[in-house]
Amino acid sequence: MSVQVSRAVPLKEQSGDAPPPVNRSGFDLRTGIYSSVFQLTDHLKVPTDPDLGIASFVLSQFPHPHVAESKLALIDSATNQHLTYAQLHRSIRSLAGGLYHLGFRKGDVVFLLSPNSLLYPTICLAVFSIGAILSTANPINTSSEIAKQVLDSGAKLVISAPEELHKFERIQVPTMVTSRQSKEGNSLSIEELIERGDTHEVHEIKIKQSDTAAVLYSSGTTGTSKGVILTHSNLITTARLVRWYAEETSSVNDVFLGFIPFFHIYGLVFFGYGLSCCGITTVLMQRFDFQEMLKAIQVHKVNNIAAVPPLVLGLVKNCKSNDSLSSVRRIGSGAAPLSKELSEAFRAQFPWVELRQGYGLTESCGAATVFVSDEMAKAHPGSCGSLLPTFSAKVVDMETGLALPPYKEGELWLKGPTIMKGYLGNEEATAATLDKDGWLKTGDLGYFDEDGLLYIVDRVKELIKHNGYQVAPAELEALLLSHPNILDAAVIPVEDEESGQIPMAYVVKAVDSELTHEQVIQFVAAQVAPYKKVRRVEFIDVIPKSAAGKILRKQLILQTQRPILSKL
Repeated sequence: MSVQVSRAVPLKEQSGDAPPPVNRSGFDLRTGIYSSVFQLTDHLKVPTDPDLGIASFVLSQFPHPHVAESKLALIDSATNQHLTYAQLHRSIRSLAGGLYHLGFRKGDVVFLLSPNSLLYPTICLAVFSIGAILSTANPINTSSEIAKQVLDSGAKLVISAPEELHKFERIQVPTMVTSRQSKEGNSLSIEELIERGDTHEVHEIKIKQSDTAAVLYSSGTTGTSKGVILTHSNLITTARLVRWYAEETSSVNDVFLGFIPFFHIYGLVFFGYGLSCCGITTVLMQRFDFQEMLKAIQVHKVNNIAAVPPLVLGLVKNCKSNDSLSSVRRIGSGAAPLSKELSEAFRAQFPWVELRQGYGLTESCGAATVFVSDEMAKAHPGSCGSLLPTFSAKVVDMETGLALPPYKEGELWLKGPTIMKGYLGNEEATAATLDKDGWLKTGDLGYFDEDGLLYIVDRVKELIKHNGYQVAPAELEALLLSHPNILDAAVIPVEDEESGQIPMAYVVKAVDSELTHEQVIQFVAAQVAPYKKVRRVEFIDVIPKSAAGKILRKQLILQTQRPILSKL
């Protein structure tokens, strides 16, 4: 497909300023493509050996054996149990041997349902080791949702935490529990397979980088959840990118906090295998609890946190003592947009903590953009950073299909070695998302500036169409959160006969606050153009969100429609 490049006037020029130079952005005017300004150094180049799996690669990156015996890989914040890198290595080998002995082979799908645990990375890497395919799920999913995913993925084995076992009662798939104390009948548990040691050597399994390694399900926040096919090559590349980022910003003596759900691409990339390639210690939380998180930070001297915007908001609104974060040096935020206003509020309250936003999707194996420099992050609040090494991008006008220059908004398209293979059993959705040249249409509306920094405006499908204008919910939500009596907020479209759609806000107000609906409407109206005004407000106890912090707008839209439907 030939690429046309729009030479429409950038936004800054429209405001009377001189147009920004495009060369600093990595933008090529001839092709309409933005390229990463970063390169992987020789020792971090992605391996070219086609016969290489993610597990073999990760294990080859573990610390030297004499270091691995004492270097902590994982610590459970609730129990203080831990695994050294040497113990983790042995556990992976033992479990891989056990699964192989039980008859599971390359291409078999293993379905994992569990909260974060010391066993989680072991299970993931053991599954990868035998060439099987990992599929994970959110433990809060219902039995019917789980059954649908098990069926769709074609799972040959289910591995479940004991407390989730009841969700598989009607599913005719072999099931193993993680803990031997909770196993039923005479079946083996994952713990027992590991404790058997190296009694079952895995036969030589030929795994190629092009083979499928995982089928992870997209959050489905705006539509039906789909199985994203990720290859060993996708995962190996992201492991390299995590290592590159760690070498640029971290130290092997750093301690990361892992409360991000490991089933999510964000958690899997960092804590399932990525940080293991860096020799870094992770303090994991089985389930998120704000006060327990603050305790874990202090007890284990955590200095790096992989976070999501709701946590950043929680720290700004609820962290009463700055001493709670005294050891923290850096917080990375991903999985959902972090607004300029919230970024600035956080930095004002915790000036010693670097706050850096990144961007990625399940379909890009969690990777795309990141901030390497804290100075750049401070100077560009609201940005998601620069393209990672190996990545290219386009910003495409949704009406004309033209590739756009800096400061022009359009749909973000991505290309690189971490882009998914496609959607499982869904050729129509794959064709609509991946073009013939390998470009991933992200569905996100955004733009790059003159420094090649990405700004995500909102989801294309979530834009509110009001009297012909487009209103971004994320912009209004950021404004609402700046109100001292608003703890959380979500904005959705509501159908309107005259204007097409109107913005409606769901608001969580502070305890004992006397904030009224009209006060919320006027607060927004005083700061935005007339077409962006919130026209309706409802107070709510909690904003529904995915495990990764994304607002579940479709739930709120359905909740809004129910009173209307009940009157019909």
